[in-house]
Amino acid sequence: MAIPFFKEMRIGGYLLKQKMLGRKRYPLVLMLEPLFRCNLACVGCGKIDYPDAILNRRMTAQECWDAADECGAPMVAIPGGEPLIHKEIGEIVRGLVARKKFVSLCTNALLLEKKLDLFEPSPYLFFSVHLDGLKDHHDKAVSQVGVFDRAVSAIKAAKARGFTVNVNATIFDGHPAEEIAKFLDLTVELGVGVSMSPGYAYERAPDQEHFLNRTKTKKLFRDVFAMGKGKKWNFMHSGLFLDFLAGNQEYECTPWGMPARNIFGWQKPCYLLGEGYAKTFKELMDTTDWETYGTGKYEKCADCMAHCGYEPTAATAALNNPIKAMWVSLRGIKTSGPMAPEIDMSKQRPAQYIFSEQVQKKLSEIRKDEADAAAAKAARKASTAA
Repeated sequence: MAIPFFKEMRIGGYLLKQKMLGRKRYPLVLMLEPLFRCNLACVGCGKIDYPDAILNRRMTAQECWDAADECGAPMVAIPGGEPLIHKEIGEIVRGLVARKKFVSLCTNALLLEKKLDLFEPSPYLFFSVHLDGLKDHHDKAVSQVGVFDRAVSAIKAAKARGFTVNVNATIFDGHPAEEIAKFLDLTVELGVGVSMSPGYAYERAPDQEHFLNRTKTKKLFRDVFAMGKGKKWNFMHSGLFLDFLAGNQEYECTPWGMPARNIFGWQKPCYLLGEGYAKTFKELMDTTDWETYGTGKYEKCADCMAHCGYEPTAATAALNNPIKAMWVSLRGIKTSGPMAPEIDMSKQRPAQYIFSEQVQKKLSEIRKDEADAAAAKAARKASTAA
């Protein structure tokens, strides 16, 4: 479970500072989505189901930098959409690295080899290449043949240029543990770290049949970790988060731990679940009713065990109980025996479906901005003519 020591120490120092200051809620990773547009249409993704007027919008480099400054998290993950489509992505990353933010640039790698010249190797920059498994499985997941081979080629090219490369895998129901283990063996051969997380049940995703529930998630990860005994899989997660995936820790999510900033604003309450937007990070933190979200509290959160909610929880748990974290690291992940008690679901509130309302609101804002810009242009033209 090797997280780079330099990065681990910086983040550990940040966490310790928050604890000493007595802060109850603070961000660990900024999830920065400068665009939603993508060059793939993955069946498990709910991030690209927007009208073209929204898919064509971009956050500016300055907006990205302002979000990082405003949030203050030591890490910035740039998902999407596909970030490499953004014309200012090189400038965005350079500005974040200059601020000494650890930047994880998430990409499907279709454009990575072509775009490598936009970036410089740095201990603050990591490419996180989306690979959901071995060749046949991944190409099926992204609905396009040949993507796996191009991603592997890009990984090798980036490593040859001195960049740090990890891969990220989203795990769905029906993915055999044996195949996942073989995929993890491949990551060792490629010399990359790997992050894995069960897929979140996006209500807008085309494929609704293969999202894991919590029981299946725990059983699947136990099976995978059992096959990894004695192997050198390089997970980019804390040991306690992996132990949680295997059903050995009883955690509640920390939705504010990885706040999301995108073209709509600051997303409530988390990166995966959009139920309103705030104009500022402070407004997000102060006005979100955090106690009404999470497994056991809200129906949409029922099966979520994703890293963006539970990795911050595990990080806080490690800070509060370092001996326990050390013991899990030394012992390894427990793959047999009783699991930790499950969260009671009997009192969760029913799901609300407000996505369409949010989209229409944003479309109205876009149309108003376009109308105002056209009117201003016409006024300038008339003034010049006069």
